[in-house]
Amino acid sequence: MIHQTSVYRAAILLLTLLPLSVGAQEVISWRDPSPHRVRFAAVDEGVRLEVLEWPGSGRAIVLLAGSGNSAHVFDEFAPKLAGRWHVYAITRRGYGASSQPPSGYDDQRLADDVVQVLDSLGITAPVLAGHSMAGGELTTIGHEHPNRISGLVYLDALGDPRDWPASDPEYMALFRKLPPSPQAPVPPESAEEGKSFSGSRAAELRTRGFAFPESELRNVYETNPDGTKGAYKTPPAINKMIGDGQKRRDYSGIHVPVLAFFEFVRPLQAPAIAKRSEAGETEGLAAFIDRWIINLLRGAGDVHLIDLPGAGHYVFLTREAEVLRELDKFMAALP
Repeated sequence: MIHQTSVYRAAILLLTLLPLSVGAQEVISWRDPSPHRVRFAAVDEGVRLEVLEWPGSGRAIVLLAGSGNSAHVFDEFAPKLAGRWHVYAITRRGYGASSQPPSGYDDQRLADDVVQVLDSLGITAPVLAGHSMAGGELTTIGHEHPNRISGLVYLDALGDPRDWPASDPEYMALFRKLPPSPQAPVPPESAEEGKSFSGSRAAELRTRGFAFPESELRNVYETNPDGTKGAYKTPPAINKMIGDGQKRRDYSGIHVPVLAFFEFVRPLQAPAIAKRSEAGETEGLAAFIDRWIINLLRGAGDVHLIDLPGAGHYVFLTREAEVLRELDKFMAALP
């Protein structure tokens, strides 16, 4: 009679000799290559946020991702700041490896979460740098806790959620009248590409000209048992609560230096835009951006604006060298 243990051992040996599927190979062999330390900070009862750390000897800089992203979106950008500066990145509640509580997604609570992380890790007088919707957290903290920080960096994060083009009927009427873009459409991600993390990155490069770090995709999407890319981890209800909980930007009381990167939109910048501006679309968008800039300049004191033509939204990925250079200069000049 064959002992059961012998059967199990034989089965395990057989599995080790069989060729692995591509998906299984990805599960076993993939490792996050970014040289960060991963820890978790408690910010509320039952709520922990993922915090990444790239050590350095200089001033602390804390990176905040935009909506839909985790801290791992900075996995390739942050190491190029580390060494000169002590770099952290926070995954806000609801995303990636951070907790997904049923509430606490309004602008105030999200900003309070960041302050809690600073307290928990003993981070004093950092520069806060935020992308996209993180501008809300930056602005709230700068307004309410100006003595806790030494600078604010807006990475295409000046857009005011309560003064947004899509919420303006006149702007949308112009937008709907636009003629088709003269550029040939780029095919979206195919079903086959979307099955794997490497395929999704290839599709991003093809359609947008840049790609998120693979670690970012693996943190915001599930990994299926066979190693393929699964469903997005964050429920739509969380995104809705975040959108509903955002407030108008108030830059008053911000006394620290501010650095803002974004693409200035002006009418007739290029032939392609000129053809599409007949209905006034670019003029309309420029008016919104002008209002955002004026709002910032009126509220904050020491403001540095950096124009990145053609950069798009993910400026720290599309124009990495310029952002790093200006960020280094800004950090070095702080008192």
